[in-house]
Amino acid sequence: MRQARIHRLLVAGPNDTVPLVDAVARGQIDPAAVIGIVGKTEGNGCVNDFTRAFAVAALKAALGRYLPAEAVDRITMVMSGGTEGALSPHLLVFERIDAAAAAPAGPALAIGAAHSRALLPEEIGTPAQIHAVAEGVAAAMADAGIETAEDVHFVQIKCPLLTADRVAEAAARGARTTTRDTLKSMGLSRAASALGVALALGEVPAERLVEGVIGTDPALWSGRASTSAGIELMNHEILVLGMSAGWAGDLVIDHAVMADQIDIEPVRAGLKRLGFTVEGQLPAAERSRLVALLAKAEAGQSGRLRGARHTMLDDSDISATRHARAFVAGALAGLVGHAEIFVSGGAEHQGPDGGGPVALIARRAAS
Repeated sequence: MRQARIHRLLVAGPNDTVPLVDAVARGQIDPAAVIGIVGKTEGNGCVNDFTRAFAVAALKAALGRYLPAEAVDRITMVMSGGTEGALSPHLLVFERIDAAAAAPAGPALAIGAAHSRALLPEEIGTPAQIHAVAEGVAAAMADAGIETAEDVHFVQIKCPLLTADRVAEAAARGARTTTRDTLKSMGLSRAASALGVALALGEVPAERLVEGVIGTDPALWSGRASTSAGIELMNHEILVLGMSAGWAGDLVIDHAVMADQIDIEPVRAGLKRLGFTVEGQLPAAERSRLVALLAKAEAGQSGRLRGARHTMLDDSDISATRHARAFVAGALAGLVGHAEIFVSGGAEHQGPDGGGPVALIARRAAS
């Protein structure tokens, strides 16, 4: 029987590993039990956001004090750049341990991880990427012991993007990438990765997942995918979160899908299912029971929100993904009463156009 543990650590910068090292020193975190780390860094979230790679390098160096290099490399690390507005830079450290004798019986939060094969640059944003991700999600589900897709509540993925060098390398072999625009490649990679989740979880049939729909057909989406592109890898690092009777402990997970950037009512309903009192903002006495909130944010293609025009898509100075992160983060922070939340921008095929999936991880309510 296994048990999940999650630690939310506030950090002073992308290279700040002191909270992690201190938690290890206090015996709160066992480095050998860490299966994944998900974090928000304060970069721009675009192609040249090196805060993500900086954070990963710092975390690997810190964990390398306790673990061999191959064990560190097996840990799934998903750093999402961009803490616009009042989003707080932080880490979520996921552990998988043997269940304590006194741990509450399941079903409980189950965690699985997998790394896909490395893609060639010309595979980014293509059906080949969809199928590589679908295989990785299936492997992560098996790693968690989650037998049915219905028990999966969230799939967090770090996926690759194109750089000028990667485009040139493909061209030198006579291969053609889906785009030469490196920023656009982020969206295509997120889109294909999300459709890979949709395929693995049975949300979209395989016959609809052809090359022409990637990033273009908003009717195809996953309600449980969260994908974030980065320069620091060419494979996919995948973390599956769900519920399983084979796991014990006091952590549980639920999910919701926002229809647009201010659609907090599905999230409120998810909190209620987890036993929270959420007639207004989450009461201060209950906030510590909410261990993690992870969400996707997207401006949407229409340029309107509930009939009113917005300018997120027209701003040439600031990417729409940055606007959307700050906007959705504000809406969710107003609901839960703090900004230590993970909001990732760019929700192509992740929820309906303009909306996005949300995961809620909490300690069980006292009976």
